[in-house]
Amino acid sequence: MASTMPIPEQFAKVLRGVENQTYQTAWSLPGRFYVDDEWFNIENQQLFAQQWVCVGRVEELENPGDFFTCEIAGQPLLLTHGKDGKRRALSNICLHRGTILVEESGSADRFTCPYHHWSYDAAGQLLTAPRMTGRKDFTSGECRLPEYFIEDWMGFIFVCIGSNPKDLNKQLQKATELIQPYHLEEMKTLYRADECWEVNWKCLLENFMEGYHLSPLHRTTLHKVNPTRLCKHIEPGDIHFGYTVGFTSRLPEERVGHSDLTEEQMDTCVMVAIAPGLAIGIGSDYCSFLCLQPVSAGRVKVKIGLLFHGDNWPDEVVAEAVSLFNDTMAEDKAVLLRVQKGLAAPSHAPGPLAKKDFEGTIFDFFRYLSKSLL
Repeated sequence: MASTMPIPEQFAKVLRGVENQTYQTAWSLPGRFYVDDEWFNIENQQLFAQQWVCVGRVEELENPGDFFTCEIAGQPLLLTHGKDGKRRALSNICLHRGTILVEESGSADRFTCPYHHWSYDAAGQLLTAPRMTGRKDFTSGECRLPEYFIEDWMGFIFVCIGSNPKDLNKQLQKATELIQPYHLEEMKTLYRADECWEVNWKCLLENFMEGYHLSPLHRTTLHKVNPTRLCKHIEPGDIHFGYTVGFTSRLPEERVGHSDLTEEQMDTCVMVAIAPGLAIGIGSDYCSFLCLQPVSAGRVKVKIGLLFHGDNWPDEVVAEAVSLFNDTMAEDKAVLLRVQKGLAAPSHAPGPLAKKDFEGTIFDFFRYLSKSLL
């Protein structure tokens, strides 16, 4: 992608250098890529404001009337399921004086601005504009909230607020082939949470997408299930990268997952990122996901969820899965706060990445940044 914003030479030089590296010679990025406000604005406008960004799951808009809100690159969004059965991504800003219309999620047949009570339906059509009669230059029936591109993939909702998005499913063809047998679109969300981490969005994405830290950081949690030694790199695609990691023991027979899975897939977790903002950890029985919404160079909102295959999951089993996930995320959060502080230090310098199976995904991510921003 050709950049529409000037890239400062200190950043462009590093990204050009990425293209000359290999998995055997790759190094981490300088700390300024994670703490600089000017660079954050470039990423936000060139990646999140132009590309497809995952904002949640289709279950959040399962029935007519369902809605939720989010934000992409400073644009407040209202996601709706209309009476016509269509899901939409609308601007969440009143056409009158710019008030945010909605700040929650739920079910409604109209959305009323709290300021002057202009109201809209789930398709974005202006329904009422109190006391605005008599203006010859204003016709309420011709007013609609701006609408943005929206697509589904594997049960995830993607939105693009840019003017000319690429074909999402074509971009994700290789990723689809990789994870289709797990049938994420049939899994159900049994746990959801919204958090805000005081770290750069790339720190969180990189951490979720490398197996090098599984054994040392998660010694009493993930190491027992998915140790670093079982990690294997996956060949990246245009906007996806990832790795697989085996399990130390087999799952109970009632939880082996979809019938399309092979024996090897039943015993393998697939970790895949759909850049710039989605990370998924896919097991045959259940999977985790993160949807990232960067706020600033040192802050990111994250929508977290766990998806489960099949029905009749005992509450205690779901609770165990949630506990393991939250314990693991707490370990990640604690160390990433330290990483963020270290990246801002004057003495910080890039370090060599571990071998391909352990940190090859980090190099894949850097190459994505280079190709997307230069």
